Amino acid sequence: MKTLTLKNLMQTLIVAAAAVLITPAAVADSLLMARMDKPFPEAMAILQSAISSRGYKITRLQQVNENLERRDYKSDMYRVVYFGKLDEVRKLTALRPELIPFLPLNITIFAEGEQSILVTSHPRVLRQFFPDAALKPVFKRWGQDIEAIMDEVREDGGR
Repeated sequence: MKTLTLKNLMQTLIVAAAAVLITPAAVADSLLMARMDKPFPEAMAILQSAISSRGYKITRLQQVNENLERRDYKSDMYRVVYFGKLDEVRKLTALRPELIPFLPLNITIFAEGEQSILVTSHPRVLRQFFPDAALKPVFKRWGQDIEAIMDEVREDGGR
C-alpha cells in the first residue's frame, strides 16, 4: 500500500511540475524545474557541467535511494547535487550563521523512464527569511545562475 501512495504522490507532483513547465524558465512562485529528454546518467553529467561552468564547485552528491527503498519505492536514479562557491559560503555564513541550513545550494535530479527531471527552490524564497538588503543581490545572482543552469540543461537535453 505504501508503494501505491508514494506513486500517487509522485504522479501528482509530476503533473504539477508539467503544468509549471509552460513558462520558459519553469518558474512557479518558489520552484524551478526542468525536464530533459536524456537518460539519468547523461542528464547528471550535463547538470554537473552546467554547474561547474558558472564557477560553482560541486560539494556533494547525495543518494536518497536508501530512504526511498524504506518506503518501498525502488530507484537508484535519484540524487541531490549540492554546490557553492567556498569563499562566498564561508563569508556569508560568518556574517549570517542563520544561512547555514540553506547552504550549499542544491538541485534534485531524478529519472522518469528515459527522461530526467530537475527541481530546486528558487533562491528568492530566502528573501522572505532574510530581508537584509545586503543579501538581496546575492540571492538575485544565485537565482539568475540557477535559472541559467536549468536553461542550459533543458537546451542540452533536447539535443
